[in-house]
Amino acid sequence: MLQQSFPAPGLLNRVPRVTVDFWLIKLMAVTMGETAADYLAVNMGLGLTATSLIMTAVLVVALVLQFAQKRYIPWAYWLAVVLISVVGTLVTDNLVDNLGVPLETNTIAFALLLAVTFAIWYAMEKTLSIHSIYTTRREAFYWLAILLTFALGTSAGDLVAEKFEFGYLVTAIIFAVIIAAITAAYYVLKLNSILAFWLAYILTRPMGASIGDLLSQPREYGGLGCGTIVTSAMFLGIIIATVIYMTASYEPEKTLEGNTFKS
Repeated sequence: MLQQSFPAPGLLNRVPRVTVDFWLIKLMAVTMGETAADYLAVNMGLGLTATSLIMTAVLVVALVLQFAQKRYIPWAYWLAVVLISVVGTLVTDNLVDNLGVPLETNTIAFALLLAVTFAIWYAMEKTLSIHSIYTTRREAFYWLAILLTFALGTSAGDLVAEKFEFGYLVTAIIFAVIIAAITAAYYVLKLNSILAFWLAYILTRPMGASIGDLLSQPREYGGLGCGTIVTSAMFLGIIIATVIYMTASYEPEKTLEGNTFKS
């Protein structure tokens, strides 16, 4: 157990508890991020550069709203997650398609950047727990890590599905099996909860992106041909319904000893 100085009683955690609906909406968000980015850049004809600039600006506004809350508000938090999922996808797509950076290089680079982010975060805060996000600095580290997990997951998913030619379905299954193994290690082998969370969080991105591509891409490219509009709308509907449920059942999580400071 890490020795930490506790905040003043009554401070609220700014991110949600890790529950079943958390993982459901997170998977929907990362899946929609993949298809929405493709829809805006390709189907609407905006192109990668224009789409990236527009969505980055929208994300900045969403993050300003999120940081202003000082506690977890479902609609503000998940709006930021959906938008950061889109932007994370676009970051990777720009590097690969516009700058010609290989997927292998992207994957390694984002993994290293994420590792450095975690190292600095831990060095400054002595914890990587998402149950103690109660200051602006911790929240900044949190959202930077989230962005990097999305960019890393996009690169890793495309690397396995396209470069290694496993296809979207097999790639989704591969990452699902790895996530299941991490879950088993947490419950059976008592894997550290913080490590288990971040590993699963990273890997849900390539799994979700592969599911999105499987549903949206034309059959000649290994997809089911549902299209980006139908796929994005379907997952957006699930996200909205889940956020409404979360809002109705929300209870603030205070940063108190024995609750949010488990390590």
